[in-house]
Amino acid sequence: MNNKIAVFGCGWLGLPLATSLQKLGYKINGSTTTKDKLSLLKELSIMPFLVDLNDNDFTTQLDAFLSNVDILIINIPPRMKTGDASSYLAKMKIVHKQCKITNVKKVIFVSSTSVYGNLNGDITEKTTPKPQTSAAKQLVAIEQLFLNDSSLKATIIRFGGLIGHGRHPINHLVKKNEVTNGNYPINLIDITDCISIIELIIEKNYWNEIFNAVYPNYPSKEEYYTQIAHNKGLKPPVFTSDESNSGKKVISYNLIFVKFYNFVTSV
Repeated sequence: MNNKIAVFGCGWLGLPLATSLQKLGYKINGSTTTKDKLSLLKELSIMPFLVDLNDNDFTTQLDAFLSNVDILIINIPPRMKTGDASSYLAKMKIVHKQCKITNVKKVIFVSSTSVYGNLNGDITEKTTPKPQTSAAKQLVAIEQLFLNDSSLKATIIRFGGLIGHGRHPINHLVKKNEVTNGNYPINLIDITDCISIIELIIEKNYWNEIFNAVYPNYPSKEEYYTQIAHNKGLKPPVFTSDESNSGKKVISYNLIFVKFYNFVTSV
C-alpha cells in the first residue's frame, strides 16, 4: 500500500474528510470542479485536481487524479451542476473502468438511503432496495457495478440525511407552507459520524460490505423539526400526516450490531 487516498469531490463532506484523513497519516489527492478551489486544496497540503464529470476530457483528468492511488472515495452526488442526473451512471462506469486502468484496488462509494424508496418499517442492509427516482436507481446500479467486480475491494455507505457544519433540513422546511408525512421517522446523520465511519472502514479494512449510516434515534418529522425550529428561533412549518403509511426507519445494523460502532454526534 502506498498510503495515498483520492477523495473524489472535496465539497461539504469531502474537504473535511480529506483533512481528517491527513491527520491519520494518509497522503490525499483531492478533486474539485472549481478552479478557484485548487489553491485552497494546495494550501491544505491536498494534491489538487480539477475533475469535472461534465468535461469532455474528464477521463484524462481522472488518469492523473487516480495515479498511484490505493483507495478511491467517490463522493459525487447524482445531481451534478447541470441538474441532470441522467448521465451519472454512464460517467461512473467510466470512473470504474479508469480504476482498473490505474490499478486502484479499493473503493468507497458514498450512496444514500434514498435507494430504499418508499418502503415502510425497519430497513436494514439486507432489505432489497426499491428506488423510485432516476437518481436513486442509478445509485443502486453503481453500487452493484463496484460490488460485483471481484478485482476490487469495494464498500458502499448509504448515508441518511446529512446535517452539520451549517447544513440542516429545517432551513429549507421553514420556507414551506406545509410539509407532508409528518408522522414518518427522521433518518439523519451528522457530518462528524460520516467522517468517522469512512475512517473506520479504511482503518479496519471493512471491504466488500454495505453499511447503512443513520443516527439511531427516530422521532417523527413533526416532533423533531418542530423542536429544532423552536431551538433556532424559527417558525415551524405545518405538518400533515399519512396515516396509511409509517415511513421507513433505516437501521444501521451492520455498523451498530456487527461492528459495534458508537455514534459520535446526536442529530
